Amino acid sequence: MLSPAWLTAALGRRFPGVQVTAVTPGPVISRVATNARFRITCADGTAPDGLPLDLCGKGYFTAAGRAFRQAGEPEACFYRDVAGWAGMRTLRAVYADFDPRTRYGVVLTEDVATQGAVFLDALTPYTPDQTAESLAELARLHAATWCAPALADARWLAPRLSTYLVQRGATEIRANFAGPIGAGVPVEVRDADRLVDAYRRLAENAASAAPWSVIHGDAHVGNVYLNAEGRPSFVDWQLAQRGPWYLDVGYHIASALTVDDRRRAERDLVRHYLDHLRAGGVDAPAWDDAWLRVRRGVVHGLFLWGITLKVDPAITGALLTRLGTAVADHDALTAVLNDNDKEW
Repeated sequence: MLSPAWLTAALGRRFPGVQVTAVTPGPVISRVATNARFRITCADGTAPDGLPLDLCGKGYFTAAGRAFRQAGEPEACFYRDVAGWAGMRTLRAVYADFDPRTRYGVVLTEDVATQGAVFLDALTPYTPDQTAESLAELARLHAATWCAPALADARWLAPRLSTYLVQRGATEIRANFAGPIGAGVPVEVRDADRLVDAYRRLAENAASAAPWSVIHGDAHVGNVYLNAEGRPSFVDWQLAQRGPWYLDVGYHIASALTVDDRRRAERDLVRHYLDHLRAGGVDAPAWDDAWLRVRRGVVHGLFLWGITLKVDPAITGALLTRLGTAVADHDALTAVLNDNDKEW
């Protein structure tokens, strides 16, 4: 796919007149999605202003990936329609589009690894100060898209938490909790059926929650990288959708920090997020309401990692421990299941 001819046509949308004459392949990581790093050569040995020569392409091209290629739509459309004006730090896309006929999406971004960026996971030390900065980036996204009329009917942003319950659920959660990767999940939240019931209620209510914004949807620490200046930036937008802010905030805090750091810092971090939301022009919720809602976000994270398969067991185990302990600390399953609040 990444031929000079195709790249010339794709990049020509943003850089008219560009002519790619050669492509030098780099490392490829292919799981469900394929990420391919490469370097382009342009005619006359120069590239238009703003076009980096080191690029990374992402899509769903393998036999395993084709079955999930619809996941490329939100990510491609996010980079195409939102990232440029939302103002948060993320990868800079030079091409992003989705074909509704074939259901394939393709994103081409700058290759930040060549600039010194560091991609994180749950085993990477991450401090409360760094978490405060990444929460400020989420607040920037949320404020910029807060009930935005232009995005209210965008099909690719339709809430879809309920779809995560279709193919996986209690069976996968039960197996994860019973195995070594679930050993750190507190006993009081090890009931897989109860977690599924809570998530079903969360999904139903979040779908009609107001106010809404564009949310990342999977804001765990492994979807963060540190740019060349060492500043947190978000990647992997497959779960982007309209939804309530707290799904990102509770999930991010509980996944990014060790249990001890989270317990010490979480209230200050939520206040920090709300301050940045207000600075973005949003009438942020009062503290008591905000704190209640953050617990729902932690349930979102625990469910997603409870159904996760085929990830490094050490990473899954660390995140299940962190998220499960946060759910237990805040009795979050009870909070969701017994929550009669009409304003989700």
